[in-house]
Amino acid sequence: MSTEWEGVESKKPLLAAVNNRASSVWVVVASTAVAVAGSFVFGISVGYSSPSQEGIMRDLHLSLAEYSVFGSILTIGAMLGAIVSGTIADRVGRRCAMAISDVFCILGYLLIVFSKNSVWLDLGRLSIGCGIGLLSYVVPVYISEITPKNLRGRFAAVNQLMICCGASLAYALGTCITWRTLAIVGVIPCLLQLVGLLVIPESPRWLAKIGHSGALEEALQMLRGKETDISEEAADIKDFTEQLQHLPQSKMLDLFQKDYIHAVTVGVGLMVLQQFGGVNAICFYASEIFVSAGFSSGNTGMLAMVAVQIPMTALGVLLLDKAGRRPLLMVSAAGTCLGCLLVGLSFLSKEHHWANNLNVALALTGILWIFLTGYGRNSMGYNVRDLPHTHERVSRKPGDLGELARLMDRLVCLQLPPAVELLRYIFHVCEHLRSDCCICGAAGTRD
Repeated sequence: MSTEWEGVESKKPLLAAVNNRASSVWVVVASTAVAVAGSFVFGISVGYSSPSQEGIMRDLHLSLAEYSVFGSILTIGAMLGAIVSGTIADRVGRRCAMAISDVFCILGYLLIVFSKNSVWLDLGRLSIGCGIGLLSYVVPVYISEITPKNLRGRFAAVNQLMICCGASLAYALGTCITWRTLAIVGVIPCLLQLVGLLVIPESPRWLAKIGHSGALEEALQMLRGKETDISEEAADIKDFTEQLQHLPQSKMLDLFQKDYIHAVTVGVGLMVLQQFGGVNAICFYASEIFVSAGFSSGNTGMLAMVAVQIPMTALGVLLLDKAGRRPLLMVSAAGTCLGCLLVGLSFLSKEHHWANNLNVALALTGILWIFLTGYGRNSMGYNVRDLPHTHERVSRKPGDLGELARLMDRLVCLQLPPAVELLRYIFHVCEHLRSDCCICGAAGTRD
């Protein structure tokens, strides 16, 4: 009898440890869920302009050039937000930075909802851009700073998945609701994130950086579980932060020193080439591209995109750690190259009347192929595991520079006249060929 009782007693600590680990994982999951609500807002903002184009141009009597400004001004705001994202996140904290971005996004969507002319419409879009520019930096940083090392890669990849889900929701809902109602939908995840930010813990690394040791241990205990011994991890964070404080203050030019130039060239180069590849132009104006290619309506094509992009992005998240970043980037770049080529050929087919409905088939196949192999590509995933250890090494500059490089190239989303559509897609093909070369050569040692 005593032996059985001792066996039951010996199992209690093991069960308690299992329950403690489970509860701590759920805290990390909940905190990540609140953070990626910002990624969802990012996705909705990117996908908003495509299904809304016809309604906005009709109701507000906008020309194609005026709507093109509306679609692309999001990027100008995002650049402004990206430039100051590191400074804001370090000054006020990760949670407060996300709250500030939510305020910008809410204000922007409300301006769109009540807009009567292009001025208020553009101001709203600019405000949203500022918000998502800040979110695009602080969300992955926060996730990487709260998650354990063994889970950091997959949790960080959820950021890209939620961007995809947000864009897909905008495409799907935009086929059945008005553009003003769709703008109201964009406010909902902002409000949910604001509420969630009240209960999730602050980043332990940021708390260590500002010298709040007590709050650091409290936040870390919440993230790792009440019964977990956090003394070693807390000491590591404090030691690392102290080492950073003793390092000389770095400048932007320090990134171009011999020790960093290779990593900066690969990281920023991937972002620049990826954006110049034209994926965002397709995202911003997918509906009009389908109509221009010969579809009677852009709704069918957008729904097909929704059906494809979420499963493929989810697959990319699952394969990120198993297959490696470089192979995924190579497959993605090659697929996007082929997709852009097919879309370009569809316009050429329409112009020269090659065959009945050939242009429609080429456009649909090309865009779906881009989303099958290319849209889930995210170069930020290439080094997101190192964010807690590298983004502070040179005092915010890599994060600001990377986000600026990733966002500024979306200015190519301005709509071009039909006469240069084919040249644009040929340019995209060339850029993806260059991207393949960059990935195969410079990035070879990273994965």
